[in-house]
Amino acid sequence: MKDDIIYLVLLASCIGSGQIYRKFTDPEQKKLIGTGFGLLVVLSVSGFHMLHMLFCYLVSALLIIYASRKICHLVCFGFMFGYLFFFRSLSLLGYDSPPGHTNMIQMILTLKLVGLAFEVNNAYTKGKTIDESKKASNESVAVMSNSDSALLKLDMLDIFHYSFNYVGVLTGPYITFKTYRDAIYLPFSGKADCLGATIEKLKVIPLYAGLFLLVSYIWPLGYATSEEFYEDRSFFYRLMYVWPTFFIFRMRIYTGILLSECVCTMAGVGAYPKLCASKPGHGPSKEEYSVDELTGVEYDFETVRNIDVINTERCWTFREAMKYWNMCVQYWMAMYVYKRFPSKKYRTLATLAVSAIWHGVYAGYYFCICGAPFYLPIEDLYVKLFIKDATGQKRTVLNVLCWISKFFAFSYLGIAFLLLTVDKIWYYYSSVYHFGYVLWIVLYGAGVLIAKQRKAKAKKEAKLAQQETSKQD
Repeated sequence: MKDDIIYLVLLASCIGSGQIYRKFTDPEQKKLIGTGFGLLVVLSVSGFHMLHMLFCYLVSALLIIYASRKICHLVCFGFMFGYLFFFRSLSLLGYDSPPGHTNMIQMILTLKLVGLAFEVNNAYTKGKTIDESKKASNESVAVMSNSDSALLKLDMLDIFHYSFNYVGVLTGPYITFKTYRDAIYLPFSGKADCLGATIEKLKVIPLYAGLFLLVSYIWPLGYATSEEFYEDRSFFYRLMYVWPTFFIFRMRIYTGILLSECVCTMAGVGAYPKLCASKPGHGPSKEEYSVDELTGVEYDFETVRNIDVINTERCWTFREAMKYWNMCVQYWMAMYVYKRFPSKKYRTLATLAVSAIWHGVYAGYYFCICGAPFYLPIEDLYVKLFIKDATGQKRTVLNVLCWISKFFAFSYLGIAFLLLTVDKIWYYYSSVYHFGYVLWIVLYGAGVLIAKQRKAKAKKEAKLAQQETSKQD
């Protein structure tokens, strides 16, 4: 709770500062003010542990600027994730563990610096392709965009400002260098309704925060590690306890993520005209527009939209819910791990493994995140067998059953994320006889058997139909 209070106070100060920060129109002033306040936030949270972030910035910046642009992204990825592991292992080496929120700053810095290295690599590849096209043809070819050109001219100071600007420095959301640069140089923050967008998000936060406090008071997570929980409570009670614990987790995450989005919206970071069709993490998907088109247009903050609470709660399937959760980080994982991984067969598992490593060194993160690929095929199988072609009331009933299964899967896997250590996780799962895993194995086996029977029946019917046709001929 102490960490949460510190976190809330810092986020509130960052949100309030946006009203002043937005008024600076000179890019150089805006950079200095944003970075200065960001360093103050990092220092107030981390103390001397801030040296870790400064060291990571220094090494990564040198790699991005001076290493070969063909491999700078891979080297930076290896260094930052290696250092993240070392950073979290300090207590095992006999040193003081960094504060909890310092870990979050390090996590976001890792995404930023590695993402920047990938952006530079992409810009380099585009530039090389354009040069080759010019040599091969006398016809007009595409030219480098301003943002790509800026990436190829980065210096140490540019990377320093991007790394430590106060917007997103504490808990995100992840923004690309292009989004950061647009917020500095483009006038959109002065035209968008930043205050209105912030208030809309702030309206629902008391609800999520209140539910978090209420449910965590009635069903505290700590109770799931007590002797009474295992000795006096029934199997059914222990099994169902995953529901309130994951509900508490969701409310806490919703509150934190929406507050971090408010830091961006109040500062005008991620504001783009709606006609740009911005996507979370990525930014504008359409950038060819005239000045006339920008007159009287509406603006949105889709670029920094990190969670879609309504769709996360109401969508029917586990797979769909994953798309609405931590969307900016998912964009990073999709762009720089999933799409870049050389093996299509293993890239989903590799992406989830990187996500687990990024979250932390505790076994619970791996139990939870790497458990998802084993549940998804079961859900996909049953959706294909029963829901895909269902209609009317039958489809509604099946969708509701799928929704219940979705949240049971999230809750059952999520308890590992919260219990963290192997001994606590194993003790809990053993107390419910590994019900979730056993159920999923049985469901998968039954689903495969039903699918085979349907396939065999379809083949038989097709064969009989063919024979009937032959007889008529």
